[in-house]
Amino acid sequence: MTASPILAVLDDATLVARVRAGDPDALGALYWRHASDLLRTAYAITLTTEDAEEVVQDVFAGLGAMLSGYEERGQLLSWLKRIAARRALSILRARGRMRDDVKDDRSVRPATTAEAIAVRDALGALPPDLRIVVVLREIEGYSHEEIGELLGIRRGTSEVRLHRALKRLRALLEDRL
Repeated sequence: MTASPILAVLDDATLVARVRAGDPDALGALYWRHASDLLRTAYAITLTTEDAEEVVQDVFAGLGAMLSGYEERGQLLSWLKRIAARRALSILRARGRMRDDVKDDRSVRPATTAEAIAVRDALGALPPDLRIVVVLREIEGYSHEEIGELLGIRRGTSEVRLHRALKRLRALLEDRL
């Protein structure tokens, strides 16, 4: 299935209005435009392709209903990533995987350089509570306030976790690079 060429050129605001009006083709156009970004976000948090794909499916399956809460103050992609991050965290919690026992399946975004492989491996070696803060802050660009809201922690806790994570990443990468 591909997005309609006509719908593919419409901006997100127009597509959102059409989805709200019940247009399934507009939903498909949003999927084709944003699914890969959401998949990368979800994968960085869950570290499994299966869970990342489930997150993206859940986001788009419920998007019609969720759009009632979308106020169109920021970019749609940022809002969708926030939903994907929350869903990914929910999956981790439900499966009891906020611990260190998850292994990266590496099939969503294979690294292509030695440096990228080392960074991916070092990030995957972090405990989930630290890795998630790094992903949300350094990769996705969330503020510490937003991270605190997503994770149910204080802003200061997010800052401390980021500091600890970056310190561990430096140590891991010094050994590999």
